[in-house]
Amino acid sequence: MRYDLILRQCRLLNNEIVDIGIHNGLIVAISPEIQELGQLELNIHTQLVSPPFVESHIHLDSALTAGEPRWNQSGTLFEGIEIWRERKQNLSLEDVKKRAKETLKLQASQGVLFVRTHADVSESTLTALQALLEVREEVKDWITVQVVAFPQDGIYGSPKNAELIEEALKLGADVVGGIPHYELTREDGVRSVERIFELAQQYDRLIDIHCDEIDDEQSRFLEVVAAEAIRSGLGAKVTASHTTAFGSYNNAYANKLMGFLQRTEINFIANPLINITLQGRTDTYPKRRGVTRVKELWQAGLNVSLGHDCVQDPWYSLGMGNMLDVAHMAVHVCQMTGMAEIDACYDMVTVNGAKTLNLAENYGIAVGKPANLIVLNADSRYDAIRQRATVSYVISQGKLLAYTEAPKTEWKRV
Repeated sequence: MRYDLILRQCRLLNNEIVDIGIHNGLIVAISPEIQELGQLELNIHTQLVSPPFVESHIHLDSALTAGEPRWNQSGTLFEGIEIWRERKQNLSLEDVKKRAKETLKLQASQGVLFVRTHADVSESTLTALQALLEVREEVKDWITVQVVAFPQDGIYGSPKNAELIEEALKLGADVVGGIPHYELTREDGVRSVERIFELAQQYDRLIDIHCDEIDDEQSRFLEVVAAEAIRSGLGAKVTASHTTAFGSYNNAYANKLMGFLQRTEINFIANPLINITLQGRTDTYPKRRGVTRVKELWQAGLNVSLGHDCVQDPWYSLGMGNMLDVAHMAVHVCQMTGMAEIDACYDMVTVNGAKTLNLAENYGIAVGKPANLIVLNADSRYDAIRQRATVSYVISQGKLLAYTEAPKTEWKRV
């Protein structure tokens, strides 16, 4: 066989050294040594070859708007929402598409080939949604994008929002979103979760809910999501994002809830960079870490992935879209410093994310899988996270998408 591309001397995550042969966009051979030639060959020199990074949770519609129309001086979630309410009055298709594509290129250059983005559907024009649906189609040859219909102001926060989220699904949104803790009352929050599950079943969509992203230990919509997941049987198609209040629950309640969660098989997404920044703002000391119980959820066997959430927007003025930054922060803030725990944090930005996005069947490095993979200037998960390794090569759908040369230091005096 004449291969389109051969990667030679690849170090897999299990430390095995192999050649990888690619043809017609698929991985067709993994062997200690491929004898045939490839149309293009890359010598990887035993660097780490991994499935690509998965961005489980980002808001591309607001990306790259930090400081517009003003900076978030308090650093709180709710000031960010107010600033975005002002900024989104001036959205246009061109504005959203330009920023989204720029962010996706930034992500892809750093090894991200699967992205779930939330699109605010609280505006009657649905501009953000339409723009991201167009972007999804325009970039599909090199990156996979899922779009969540996300009612930033709540499904019942204004008279038309319930209609808008359903219209978003009719237009083609992949996932039903929600934000029950930001509804006007707890009763509205419960009703919104119930409505999300109804819509998901009606339109055969996945679910991803901004759930309990608040320091209030009385915010307990995760139990409502768990109950609906058990009743509906949707389980693995359901994701609870943020769940930061889970970190403030008393242990007696948290342990009871954990047992319910294990029955559901729902997914969790933590966003450590953003939530340690937004949460705990009203605390003096001791100050809460601001993330959900990542380690405990992982230990309980639940699927946990990580997201960047924001890249230079009203909620977070920093960020470069690098998922190794996210994993690195998770290691620290979640106190996951054991070797198995560090490996788990790497998995949370790769294979676990693919499972969250319901893409696991077509993800990974195995014969017959689509040829999506990355080469890192590292020799292990630990090494990749420790040094936030450069992604040297990005292979998307069997083709070389991006190459980045690792920084090199040359000593002039010793």
